[in-house]
Amino acid sequence: QVPYQPSSPRQVANALALLRERSGKTVDLGSGDGRLVVEAYKQGLRPALGYELNPWLLWLSSYRAWQAGCHGKVSFLKKDLWKVNLSDCYNVIVFLAPSVNPPLAAKLLAELPDEARVVAGRFPFPSWPPSSTLGQGLEQVWAYDMKEVRRAAQNHPGGTPC
Repeated sequence: QVPYQPSSPRQVANALALLRERSGKTVDLGSGDGRLVVEAYKQGLRPALGYELNPWLLWLSSYRAWQAGCHGKVSFLKKDLWKVNLSDCYNVIVFLAPSVNPPLAAKLLAELPDEARVVAGRFPFPSWPPSSTLGQGLEQVWAYDMKEVRRAAQNHPGGTPC
């Protein structure tokens, strides 16, 4: 369980800037109030969906989508991120907690295609080399291209590419 902490407008803008000019299925793992999914859709990332367990946040996400004119165009699913198959995802957004990142890194490495990009907010994946980063302090986000992450892991058999 990761406590709900809404993303700031700058965090949202930074995360989506790192996904600019990309395409394909976009998911937000632990989508909270849905603001990242709605903005991803507005930016042209389709399909855009969020996985969230909290029913109140799912309701808030649906309301936010309706307010933005995206009702029926984005999806918010009550699913455990550990149980969903991410093999068809090309853009993954994660604003979670440091304790979740190590096991999540293993899941992402196992499931995502080489062409996928992961954007992490608040906390980076410490053993992954970022392809790019944007912002500073609490507004900072990191982008990881899975092909580069896998290449770095192969070059460092101990698992830590840095």
